[in-house]
Amino acid sequence: MAEAKVLKAQARDGVGKGAARELRRQGLVPAVIYGDKKAPVTVSLAYKDAYKFIYAGGFLSHVLELDVDGIKHTVIPRDYQLDPVKDFPLHVDFLRVGKGTKITTQVHVHFINKEASPGLKRGGTLNVVRHTVEVLAPADAIPEEITVDMTGFEIGYSIHISAVNLPKGVTPTITDRDFTIATIVAPSALKLTDDEGQAKAEAVPAAPKAAPKAE
Repeated sequence: MAEAKVLKAQARDGVGKGAARELRRQGLVPAVIYGDKKAPVTVSLAYKDAYKFIYAGGFLSHVLELDVDGIKHTVIPRDYQLDPVKDFPLHVDFLRVGKGTKITTQVHVHFINKEASPGLKRGGTLNVVRHTVEVLAPADAIPEEITVDMTGFEIGYSIHISAVNLPKGVTPTITDRDFTIATIVAPSALKLTDDEGQAKAEAVPAAPKAAPKAE
């Protein structure tokens, strides 16, 4: 996990829609810190900082140091609201992260060594079923991404979560099945050739074929 970034905030007293509107007129975004068996703390963020962090990517899966008037809180963003028309940040919720806290979060899937996949070399297409995977991870060790090594994968192969090496302490939240992350699909030309071959095989008796290798 990368070093936690620092986001500055300031304490605020006013609550409610009126107070929130006034903050926004001042170029601030209302926010709240909650969790870890402590009372909620209402704060505000500079609009430009909130916008930058939200649109930098991975906002909801990165632990931050929220500096509230010099007092630092270790938090992870849990939710945020955007203006439905202009996509401006309207509100942010932060969850306190205590020692030993585990977080359920979505982690981006990254595919490497595509050039080492025989299936892709033959013109196959990588069909991504899950661009992110929901995992349970220690708050201080949330992975930046889940890496899938494509080395050796042929056309027709399905890549399941069991084929992925997850970091220590990180587990998928889906535990009742070995779910698929991606498949390698045959190109249209190869599919056409296979279909023609199948038609000929049905028209002319042929010797029994060996059973296909189990995936």
